[in-house]
Amino acid sequence: MPKQLAVEQLSIADWVKGLAAIPERDFVLETVQDYIIHHAARPESLEKYLFFSKGNYTRNLIFKNDLFECMTICWEVGQHSRIHNHRDQNCWMSAPIGRLKIQNFRVEEKDATCGTCKIIPTEIYEMDGVHPVHVNPLEPVHQVLNLPEFNQRAVSIHVYSKPFDSCEVYTREKGTYGDVPLHYTSEYGKLHPDEKLI
Repeated sequence: MPKQLAVEQLSIADWVKGLAAIPERDFVLETVQDYIIHHAARPESLEKYLFFSKGNYTRNLIFKNDLFECMTICWEVGQHSRIHNHRDQNCWMSAPIGRLKIQNFRVEEKDATCGTCKIIPTEIYEMDGVHPVHVNPLEPVHQVLNLPEFNQRAVSIHVYSKPFDSCEVYTREKGTYGDVPLHYTSEYGKLHPDEKLI
């Protein structure tokens, strides 16, 4: 994982503008990761995209076009994602607020007709404001956790290219997996009317 400090602090608006300026042909794993290593979003500029819920982490859309989408994910202490993939799309993440643990998994077996699978935990690492990461395309199944011992809320910024609206979720204990639709808690700083934050 990169150990470099992001050299330039930008507002989230300028940070996204910089991403959007990368030509489509160059919007690849290494180029975007290099941008994220060298440019950090200032935490105070994220305020309008921060919605927390005791019930579950929240997904808050900041920007979306045909090439990529960018969102904050807000995590209360102890919250975690399910084990999931990203539909063969690239993903880059940083955590300007708090820190998060990422657990990768290797898919050993997968039977689409039965919806069964066998996954094995592999690499594990932490992400924070100075250690952005990307999802390994060779091992894209992972879980994000705000561990209770971290004892603080966390906010991560996720960039997906290209955008997707469903993913595969894996249940390790049962050895099963299936498609799950994705939705936003808020879009462009406005909470969805049917969302209830608790």
